[in-house]
Amino acid sequence: MRLRPPLRKTVLVVHIGASVALLGEVWALVLLNTLAATGEPALARGAYGLMPTLVFAGGIPLSMTALITGVLLAVTGPWGLTRHYWVLGKLGLLVMTICVGMFLFDPEGMAVAALPAPGRQWGQVAALSLQVVLLLTATAFSVFKPFGRRKIMNP
Repeated sequence: MRLRPPLRKTVLVVHIGASVALLGEVWALVLLNTLAATGEPALARGAYGLMPTLVFAGGIPLSMTALITGVLLAVTGPWGLTRHYWVLGKLGLLVMTICVGMFLFDPEGMAVAALPAPGRQWGQVAALSLQVVLLLTATAFSVFKPFGRRKIMNP
């Protein structure tokens, strides 16, 4: 099944927009966490109070949009979902980004505590920084398309 060019371009624009916005949202969380970890208590409480809004209004919808549109583009386009290593790599990197957000980043827990333990603050910065690296690597895969085509055995 192939998408017609106007629809495919629309889905591509949504995919790129969601992916770029997700990178920006994660970078904003890195900055807020860094500010909270090094700032005064009132500033930290304000930053922690803003983080859940960014995650739930930005990060989750953007990551799901990027995932759904990416899979749709892969299965309906010439690249395929499993034909090229770079497509599988991008999928894996996005899933890892989502998992890091789900399992390592805890903005609600940070907002409840007036000031979390300093070690935890920097752990949150590290988790978010890992997400930035994963998203930038996925972007590089889109541009350079490394590792070539997978060899698929026909039964």
